[in-house]
Amino acid sequence: MLAAEYALGLLGADEARQFEQRLTGDPLLRAEYALWVEDLARMAGSVPAEPVPPAAFRAIEARLFPEERRSILARLGLWQSLAGAAAAGLLVLAVTELGWLATPPEPSLTVQIAAQIAAQDRSLILLARFDPASGALLVERQAGGMAAGRVQELWLIAEGAAPVSLGLVAAAGTTTLTLRADLAAMLGGAVLGGAVLAISDEPPGGSPTGQPTGAVLATGPVRQRM
Repeated sequence: MLAAEYALGLLGADEARQFEQRLTGDPLLRAEYALWVEDLARMAGSVPAEPVPPAAFRAIEARLFPEERRSILARLGLWQSLAGAAAAGLLVLAVTELGWLATPPEPSLTVQIAAQIAAQDRSLILLARFDPASGALLVERQAGGMAAGRVQELWLIAEGAAPVSLGLVAAAGTTTLTLRADLAAMLGGAVLGGAVLAISDEPPGGSPTGQPTGAVLATGPVRQRM
């Protein structure tokens, strides 16, 4: 919630500074903040552009983002990505009138599953995002590669259960995995079971046994987000 409130400019000056200090040393928090910025920018992109009188724009901006916050947002490029005052009004409505951040998710809303899968030394980092509505699991490689002649396989490991393969990930860029219905249901409920996603080093074609055969290179807890 702090990441969402910071992205929306809702934190006070002291809270914002404390959050920024945490950002510098917490890659998982930076990934969560990046997801919020991406979602909010996508929401703003759906709002039709409307000309705003300069005086009205400055008044709205000053009210939403005091001077110290505006300088931070300018550095991050967030305000520009929100496409002007129309988008800002939409975000304020979502927070104040709809209780977007304060109320639990409604059953009709799509719940996304996310995990940052990272090695202990941060030499390998992948960001996984799953949308149960489409069954698509996107795995973005953010750092590290793979050994020559080897592949990397993604596993879902629920507490007390054997690892389940979700597929192979590409050596670079983003891999899109379309999961079977049973795997999608399993991943969709993974948060409640304290599950993790893991990457293992495997021979070409993936594990020949259905279980990890090489070293487990990186792990990350499965989290739920809207």
